Amino acid sequence: MGAAVLSTADLSLTSPAQLKMAELIGQVEEAIAGVRVYAMPGGCSGVSFGMTFTDQINDNDGVLECDGVKVVVDMNSMNFLRGVEIDFVDRGDGAATFVFNNLQRFGGGGGCGGGSCGSGGGCG
Repeated sequence: MGAAVLSTADLSLTSPAQLKMAELIGQVEEAIAGVRVYAMPGGCSGVSFGMTFTDQINDNDGVLECDGVKVVVDMNSMNFLRGVEIDFVDRGDGAATFVFNNLQRFGGGGGCGGGSCGSGGGCG
């Protein structure tokens, strides 16, 4: 059956996020299949999100290909990530981080895990 192909309507990356992911992948010595994005119950919005390198893509995964970077999301996590934009923010103070935007529909928008909506981006 194989992994599903995701579109930018499912999940999107801004240009800075794509560049940073490609840079990080280039620094890893072992072969990896992509960057796995996942959701876990808990956190201030009811769900916390994370990313890690993965060396395999499973049948229950969706894959978003962005300029050579594969973003891998299992279908359980996709229920929480649909419509989310991943951005990379570097304010120059050493606190550079990936940010998940458009999360406000998961619990009242208590100021956690997201910034403004629709700042452009996508894959391309």
